[in-house]
Amino acid sequence: MDLKLPITINDELSDDVIESTGMLDLASGEIRDVKYLEHDLEADGFPAESEDYEFTCGILRNGNKEVEFRIEVDVVGRKYSITPTELLELKGRAAKLFTAPPPEVAAAAAAAAAKAAAKKRPRK
Repeated sequence: MDLKLPITINDELSDDVIESTGMLDLASGEIRDVKYLEHDLEADGFPAESEDYEFTCGILRNGNKEVEFRIEVDVVGRKYSITPTELLELKGRAAKLFTAPPPEVAAAAAAAAAKAAAKKRPRK
């Protein structure tokens, strides 16, 4: 299976968040093609090497819905990845995210179900 999904990566520092984008390989958990937004890697350094670095998380989006997950950082190799356990959990959460109907469809279905239930109730 060759499934790669675009993600947002947030390197959390004490007083700042460094945002980047990347491609998550759902088969291996590796994150490739990382591109930093408003951060110069050569001038400012790798975020996880900073003294005030705290952690890194990722965000997978589908429309206005999102799933947040933990990202492991290899400081020496300057690479991001997800542990096998986190990847397995993310796959389940991503399946729900991508198979959920759009909000307007879900709202219309809920309204139709409420209307049908109201018709079935006996009148007093």
